[in-house]
Amino acid sequence: MFNDIGPLELVALVVLAVLVFGPDKLPKVIQDVTRTIRKIREFSDSAKQDIRQELGPEFKDFEFEDLNPKTFIRKQMENDELGLKELRNGFDLKKEMAEVTDAVHGRDTDSSASTSSTPSSDSGRGRVDMSKKPETPAAEDRPPFDADAT
Repeated sequence: MFNDIGPLELVALVVLAVLVFGPDKLPKVIQDVTRTIRKIREFSDSAKQDIRQELGPEFKDFEFEDLNPKTFIRKQMENDELGLKELRNGFDLKKEMAEVTDAVHGRDTDSSASTSSTPSSDSGRGRVDMSKKPETPAAEDRPPFDADAT
């Protein structure tokens, strides 16, 4: 329950509790807090039992932790009935991105593999040099105006 509280933080909480409640009232406060936590747990367990009884025997393996979206998605991704592992393993991001950039630049994916082997063919044909800085526009050139942006 308190997995993320370190020892220094725990000592600070104890000192703060002693200062706020005093050493004489502190045991009574601790008993009241533990009693309240115990009652909340009992209420939660009885509510879970009531829900399981109302759902019937079809949902005997139902877990309330499955209602958490992260847990539900994790279980579904681990489930191999949908064939998601084959999809994940068959997806090559570099190849897909290369195909997209070739399509954007208007190149064929088959011809780009054959022409990229020769170094002289890289100099022309719409190749973008990423090391260059963008050119500064001339003084008479106006930037594009977007009426929706203003």
